[in-house]
Amino acid sequence: MRSSFPASLIPLCAAALLLAACGRHEPPPAVAALAPVPVRTARVDAVSMPFTQTLTATVRPLERATLAARVMGTVTDADVIVGQAVRSGELLLTLTAAELPARLAQARAALAQAERDAIREGALAKQNATAADIALAAEDRRRIAAAAVSEAEALLAYTRVTAPFSGTITEKLVNSGDLAAPGTPLLVVEATDRLRAEVQVPETLPAPPLGSILAVRLAPDAPPVSATLVELSAATAPGTRTRLAKLALPADAPARSGQFGRVLWPAGESAALLIPASALSMLGQMERVFVVTPEGRAQLRLVKSAPAPGDRVAILAGLGADETVVLAPSATLRDGQPVSIQP
Repeated sequence: MRSSFPASLIPLCAAALLLAACGRHEPPPAVAALAPVPVRTARVDAVSMPFTQTLTATVRPLERATLAARVMGTVTDADVIVGQAVRSGELLLTLTAAELPARLAQARAALAQAERDAIREGALAKQNATAADIALAAEDRRRIAAAAVSEAEALLAYTRVTAPFSGTITEKLVNSGDLAAPGTPLLVVEATDRLRAEVQVPETLPAPPLGSILAVRLAPDAPPVSATLVELSAATAPGTRTRLAKLALPADAPARSGQFGRVLWPAGESAALLIPASALSMLGQMERVFVVTPEGRAQLRLVKSAPAPGDRVAILAGLGADETVVLAPSATLRDGQPVSIQP
């Protein structure tokens, strides 16, 4: 009859048998007869440790602008390239619209005429040679003409597209000779000095206060950087059941816009067993420690560990609270061998 035992459980069972073989048992007579080995020991500490959940994040700039045309015109002098660094106020491209200079000249001529009329009517009104209302009407026409000049100057200024802040050009959407209508996107500029890690946080995770320092890992083999929580949405997105959080990265962080990252988000506390890192050693691909039994013997235990703050490691399986482990066990120490505890 064919067995229905899943093949995927065979390695787990083998590991369980191996752990059982390293459990409490009588040592072989030859090992039990060996001379006691002096060892230094430490107690297994049961503590409550904060733990984190790794969330995926994307690096975004604090400032990002899509520059668009505000007047109809032909793109000229669009010599910038993607990746080019720009300064605040630097000219990036121009638009040619022949009617705008003509409109400005017309407005200035109308203003000059209106100013002459206002001066003349004002002088006549002082001499009572004309009605006061006529002088006031002339002054109103002068103000209207001045406003028309300001409007024409503003429209002409729109033909010069400048950088709103210092940063880098990340997209170029037009080339010289293209016709741009009002609202046509031209360039995208992103600031590079202030970057943030944006992350979607599940609603089940706690919300640390603004200003909290969280660890952000920007590369698998790089140490995490300390980022400051500056924004956390109070609303949960109905579709994803997450909240948007933004963390300000330090100025010297090796990050770039659009980069993938991981945020170590605080997820509460859990009980953990801690031992000094020197008590942990490797047996092939397996982790092991030696426990001192009440009979004064070294007992081999296979364990599973996780990183912990300082020079200690957290033990996830294989040890119990208040047990005693051997520090820096020698390569010749054997399972079941007598030991003498040194201060």
